[in-house]
Amino acid sequence: MLDFLKDADFNNLQLDIVGFLAILGEASVLANAQVSSLSQFSFLPRLLPAPQALIRVERPERLEPYTGKLVGSHSGNIKNELNHVAHILHNDESLEAYSVKCVRLTKNPNAPKVKASLNGPLTWLSLIGCGMSVALTVLSIKEKDGMALIATILLSCLSTLIGIGSKWQLELPERKVDRFVPLSDVIIKYPQGSFLVVQCDEGVQRELYWAKEKCNYMVGIQTYRLISLVGTLMLMFGVIFLANAQLTLQLAYAAAYILLNAAYWVVAALPPRLHWDLSKYHVQEIEYDVEDHGEKVTLDEERDKNYTEALWTAIAITQSVGWARNADIAPKAKAWGDWLDKAEEMAGLPVQKRDPKTQRLTLPYWDCQTALSEYLNIDAAAINV
Repeated sequence: MLDFLKDADFNNLQLDIVGFLAILGEASVLANAQVSSLSQFSFLPRLLPAPQALIRVERPERLEPYTGKLVGSHSGNIKNELNHVAHILHNDESLEAYSVKCVRLTKNPNAPKVKASLNGPLTWLSLIGCGMSVALTVLSIKEKDGMALIATILLSCLSTLIGIGSKWQLELPERKVDRFVPLSDVIIKYPQGSFLVVQCDEGVQRELYWAKEKCNYMVGIQTYRLISLVGTLMLMFGVIFLANAQLTLQLAYAAAYILLNAAYWVVAALPPRLHWDLSKYHVQEIEYDVEDHGEKVTLDEERDKNYTEALWTAIAITQSVGWARNADIAPKAKAWGDWLDKAEEMAGLPVQKRDPKTQRLTLPYWDCQTALSEYLNIDAAAINV
């Protein structure tokens, strides 16, 4: 039944398609392209899948922001996006809908600046790609395949050229005036209705939340465009030489690019936090309990997991409703305005306590949902009169 395999002439097998393998996998490469070019390992000559994805006409001037509404509890600042580093630092993708989390954020003066992780997965990808380049170079020399050798040199050095053009440093604006700045809160509201309350000083707020992150590149834009042109030519000639390599080397290249693409896809699926060195900042989660007349209250997960309860908890932690009014966090209806007035009164009660050792908070209990229903019923009755 399989006799036809005996007649197959594998000596005439053509693998010109290998050149296409070299340019596949753009999405996985672009997923961590910016943080990868922040590392010194971006200069390493190595095989890189889909290098054309990194040869761009314009380089990004800042890191990609994320969706979220920021409000300063004391400053009154409002921003409709969350900076990239702050998003990575808080790992807010783990927040469930209508949940509230409180953290204290401080800066470690002895830690290095924010940079790419030296021991992260991207470093290992660079080393694997470099190892494959060395192996293919040795194999090309052993097989006396000049076409494969030139292809290896061009495609490997292309990554170094891209690294030179894309190398950058992160600039986080720091506070220049040396004076005492009190702790204040930054409230982040996410699209799923969850809140993150960050307690930090104004200097940290400026760095991570209010000022835009800036990418300072090693080479200017005109030099970068020249590098992009040379890189494009190197890629095209590399693919051409690869298509004319011997069968053995084409098989080796096919295996290398398949493995590299698989590795890049795996790394792209990992949490972004693994690629960054954020030791400059220390995040301490502050847990909280709810008490009613000195007795601990356990909230009902089914009944109390909603936007109203989440908003009240954030107000109770900050002991302020001004930020909710200023940023239109609550609807403009009169009933909601009355509810906010009552929430401000309840949040101001001298019930909130903080454990000096664990920093654990104790918040006052308030049946905010029943209160809102009453205000809505009063509002509806007034309309129907």
